[in-house]
Amino acid sequence: MKQELQPTDSDAPQDHFAGVRQILRHVGVAFRTRWGVGLLILGGLLIEMAFNAAVPMSFKYLVDSAIVPRDEKVLIGILAGLTIGVVLVSAAGLGCDYLYAKFSTSILNDLRWRLFQQLQRLSMNYFARSPAADILARFSTDLAAFETALELAVVECGLPGLELILSAFLLFTLNWQLAIIAMLAVPICLLGPRLITPRAVKAGYQCKQDQANTSGTVQENIASQPVIKAFGLEKSMRARFAERIAHLAAASLKVSFLTSLIERTAGIGTLVLQVVVMAAGAYMAFHDKLSIGSLVAFQALFVNFSYALTGLTQFYPTLLQAGTGMQRIQELLDETPGVQDLADARPLPRLAREISFAGVKFGYTPAQLNLNDVNFTIRAGESVAFVGPSGSGKSTVLTLLTRFYEPDAGAVAFDGHDLRSAPLASLREQLGIVFQESILFNTTIRENIRVGKPGATDAEIEAAARAAEIHDLIVAMAEGYDTPVGERGGRLSGGQRQRIAIARALLRDPRVLVLDEATSALDAATEASINQTLERAAKGRTVVSVTHRLASIVTMDRIFVLDRGRVVEQGKHDELLALGGIYSRLWEKQSGFVIAEGGGRARVEAARLHAIPMLQSLDADALQALADIFITERCPAERDVFREGDPGDKFYIVARGKLTVWIKTPEGGQKQIRALEDGDHFGEIALMEDTARTATVRTSTDCIFLTLARDPFLKLLQREPKLREAFQKVVAERLEASRTVQKIPATLPN
Repeated sequence: MKQELQPTDSDAPQDHFAGVRQILRHVGVAFRTRWGVGLLILGGLLIEMAFNAAVPMSFKYLVDSAIVPRDEKVLIGILAGLTIGVVLVSAAGLGCDYLYAKFSTSILNDLRWRLFQQLQRLSMNYFARSPAADILARFSTDLAAFETALELAVVECGLPGLELILSAFLLFTLNWQLAIIAMLAVPICLLGPRLITPRAVKAGYQCKQDQANTSGTVQENIASQPVIKAFGLEKSMRARFAERIAHLAAASLKVSFLTSLIERTAGIGTLVLQVVVMAAGAYMAFHDKLSIGSLVAFQALFVNFSYALTGLTQFYPTLLQAGTGMQRIQELLDETPGVQDLADARPLPRLAREISFAGVKFGYTPAQLNLNDVNFTIRAGESVAFVGPSGSGKSTVLTLLTRFYEPDAGAVAFDGHDLRSAPLASLREQLGIVFQESILFNTTIRENIRVGKPGATDAEIEAAARAAEIHDLIVAMAEGYDTPVGERGGRLSGGQRQRIAIARALLRDPRVLVLDEATSALDAATEASINQTLERAAKGRTVVSVTHRLASIVTMDRIFVLDRGRVVEQGKHDELLALGGIYSRLWEKQSGFVIAEGGGRARVEAARLHAIPMLQSLDADALQALADIFITERCPAERDVFREGDPGDKFYIVARGKLTVWIKTPEGGQKQIRALEDGDHFGEIALMEDTARTATVRTSTDCIFLTLARDPFLKLLQREPKLREAFQKVVAERLEASRTVQKIPATLPN
């Protein structure tokens, strides 16, 4: 479930004009860097402003100098001048519109480019704590608000602003007494925005967050369609989305009303003053203190002044919306990368002797250390693996080795060179990384492999594909290397995607090949085949692997075992088994399963069941009887095996795969409390008690389960009293533990 953005008062903008200032700063920088275009735009605006002021001023001379005295020559001259002005101002306006469109487009493109560049600079910690939908919203809704304000800036701000100044000056030249009355429109129009702006800004910021939450819900729904269809979740998804859009509707209503209120207060003030000014001017003209022409010209100019002032106040809400969007954009631009090159960084020499971790401490959050005083050395050319229980810190080793994060203390070094003293690029060019999820781009196979080395020749790409043992399969395709892989590689099988990812890594000719659970998401047959490929491709390279599947690393030169952030064991496979420690227990937990080629069927050996604490009191015959009634079930990645509150009727053993366990929080969200992998088991209570599931279990990879349903199990219990006693004891312990929220993380779901 995606994290919903709910800003607190401290998150909401406290400086209500900060976003507006940031907009002005961006536009100001653009004018300075493109001053020639800026001057032409300003010139066009001045011409248009002058004509707009000349038209109402011409009323004075039309009435007083042409119509009243019947002077045809003056009348024709004034009308001819206005006609020429129309032609000039139209030409200037068209040119100004084109130049401004080009100018505003360049500002937006510059900002998009800066945002995208910033994303490339930011470290993994930013993406770990920022929902994708929130990042995308800054490129879409937030930038769109700025774009709208930018498009309207000339028509609703620049030109009205100039007209306001010139109209005010001309009003004073016509009659200073009336002009003073007219100027009362300014404070009246500004009073509403002054009082309402803080609430409007806060509401606008919340509305942006709600828009991001709604987009996130849609994005998650699209990605989760297999789960939704398989579990019939359409109704609950509609209810969830209805709740999201209800929040958004309430926020949008509040923003719309507050922004309309800003416009309305300004409009009411100018309407009242128009009547007052007209009454005062008419009184003065009636008593011959003001000419008829001056009255008409003053009233026309005041209408211009009022429209300009009202236009500015009407543009203000648009500017506020753009300001809240710009604040969110600026938040992204102001993010400091957690990992960045030092000013005096020197290129990292190619690895020749060793990789070392010396006194390394690291935590993703200050409250918890994931690695605590870790020390080890990997010799160049050596193949090593990091294993351990879930949460032991094995994957964290890779995040520091690849410099996705920096250590809080200690140092990670290549041949004694601290990685922090070298440019990131000089480290990454020595690494070839194969991730658990083989992320491919929506382009051709050729271009996906070329990602490993931009500019690589077709011959180099084919050589890498041969090394990854996928060349023959590619050339057998109708379009060969030009075959599109689809979004995230969806047109290829999991094994094909992973081999392309291997080819991409090998194309770099890396000194260090990093394997991050590289085969854990594959079926047994594909995993074995790819492991053989990796073993051949890794010759002459340093190999660093992280895996939870121990069968794939028995030939490694060394295996490091981590527990609670520390290296507790190291050695070869046989040496670690002889120790009888954590590695030996992990090996025993994952042993005893027989999976047919292709993963169609699995079985568990009776001796393996004896390792489950509740079954240790059973004799060999009882264990074999139990093993015989387990059946094989498969579940794809990212599916719920069962949900909290579902009826329980089955016991599970994980023969292959990785899962997570979630519970509901008092706030209505979900919290992960445990990770499961090969050899783990859950659901014992469901065999004995007709009770609801106490947690949700969700697959992270494709999983193979051995399951035991309640009905055949109960029949077995009738024949095995010892088994009944053992299970009754476990059920009592689990039920007691599940009653206390604090104890839930230490338990498995029933």
